[in-house]
Amino acid sequence: MNPPITIALSKGRIFRETLPLLAAAGIEPVDDPDTSRKLILDTSQNDVKLVIIRASDVPTYVEYGAADLGVAGKDVLMEHGGNGLYEPVDLGIARCRLMVAGPEQGIPRTRRLRIATKYVQSTRRYYADRREQVEIIKLYGSMELAPLVGLADLIVDVVDTGNTLRANGLVPLEHIADISSRLIVNKAAMKMKHQRIAGLIADIKAACGN
Repeated sequence: MNPPITIALSKGRIFRETLPLLAAAGIEPVDDPDTSRKLILDTSQNDVKLVIIRASDVPTYVEYGAADLGVAGKDVLMEHGGNGLYEPVDLGIARCRLMVAGPEQGIPRTRRLRIATKYVQSTRRYYADRREQVEIIKLYGSMELAPLVGLADLIVDVVDTGNTLRANGLVPLEHIADISSRLIVNKAAMKMKHQRIAGLIADIKAACGN
């Protein structure tokens, strides 16, 4: 009998784009997360469950063994910085860029810059590498509003099409990192359930063309 496997996913774009990759490994959810109130979904394989959680919580669930595997954006992983994870596959899905953005006309440099972001650790590292001291203001959403109301000079956020930036008079200014979703694996689970997890990784890699 195969050991049970739990995979942590978040709703939305990552979930939708992960489904074909899981299907290639013979794993398909029995329930639709958009209509089901269940947080643990059964799949076409009796020994595999999907746990539906917030995107920012996926690395924590995997690091602490509440899930064996998960799918998380590189932006979330950079911010999490956990040590209990392997990152064996770049799935090449949910692509975007982590960018510094601000007003198109620029900003006067009369004081230390204020940066609004939910990516506090990544922003701190980026400006530390540039040996530039900035004030970081943590926000959880609607980053584009911060420069418009004078809360911050610039923002650090993920950018896909850039339409939301443009609609609010902002432009991408500096590129921090290219972002895509990664398959992550709990280190202990990789040892304890090696054959099963290695097989899943191989199937998913093949589906990604890796």
